[in-house]
Amino acid sequence: MSNIYLPEIVKVTKIEEQSPTVKLFRLVPTQGSEFKKNEKGLVFIPGQFVMVGQIGYGESPFGPLSSPYEADYIEVAVRKAGVVTNYLHSIKEGDKITLRGPFGNGFPLDFIEGKDVVSAIGGCGIPPIAALVEYIIKNKEKFGRVYVLYGARNPEEILMKKKIEEWRKEGIKIILTIDKPADGWDGHVGFVTDLVKEIEINESNAVATMCGPGPMMDALEKVFRPLGIPDRRIFVSMERKMQCGVVKCQHCTTGKSYVCMDGPVFYYDQVDKNFD
Repeated sequence: MSNIYLPEIVKVTKIEEQSPTVKLFRLVPTQGSEFKKNEKGLVFIPGQFVMVGQIGYGESPFGPLSSPYEADYIEVAVRKAGVVTNYLHSIKEGDKITLRGPFGNGFPLDFIEGKDVVSAIGGCGIPPIAALVEYIIKNKEKFGRVYVLYGARNPEEILMKKKIEEWRKEGIKIILTIDKPADGWDGHVGFVTDLVKEIEINESNAVATMCGPGPMMDALEKVFRPLGIPDRRIFVSMERKMQCGVVKCQHCTTGKSYVCMDGPVFYYDQVDKNFD
C-alpha cells in the first residue's frame, strides 16, 4: 500500500467460513503484484490494523491475521455485526473492495524477542495474536517457549482451526478450552484463566500478550502478575474497542489514549481497567 491514507482496490480471492458468524477474507492487490513492505521487511507489524470496506457502505477496522512477511495477500477475519460487516459477508470470491493501512502501533517485536511468550485469546480476539505467532515461527531462533491459550464459548467458535494445527507442528504450544462441555469435545473445559497452570515459563524473562473480551483480560492480569510478569511486560490489544479507526468518533478511548491512534496495542498499565 503506497499511500496508507488512500483506499486501494483489492480483490477477494478466498472466503472461508470460520464460525457461524465469522468469515476469513483473503485480499490481493490489483495494482502491482505485492503489498509494500516496511524497513523490517514486513507488510504490517502484528497488532496493527487495516481499514476494509466498500464505497457507499463505509469501512471498518480489522487486524490482519496472516503472516506479516506475506506480501502477496492480507487476510482478515470479519464477524457479522453491522452495516459494513454485513456487506462483506454478502460478497463473493472475485469481488473487489477497498483497503487502507496499516495503521496504529503493534506489538514491540524487538522487546519481545529473546523471551518466553504467553499469548491469551478469547473469542474473536485471535487476529493480532495469529499475526504475532506467524512472526515468531519465521524467527524461531529468537524466541524461547511460546504458548497460545485460546478460549471460546464452544468448539464451533474456535477460529483458524487448520492454522492452529500448523502452529502445533511448528512447536507452538497450543492449549484450547471451551466454556461448557460439548458433544465430541475432549479438551479443556473452563476459562482461559484456568489454563495458566498448564504452562512452564522463565518468569524473569517472559512477556504476555492478550486480546479478547474485557472480563477475560481483567482476570488474566491477576494471573500473570503472580507468575512474575509485570504490567510493562503485559501487552494488550484493544482492537475490540475500535470503531471509526481515524479518531473522528472518539468512542475508542482507553485511559487517556485513543485506541486507533495510540494503540491498538498498549502496555497493561496504559489501559483503562474498566474493560467493558
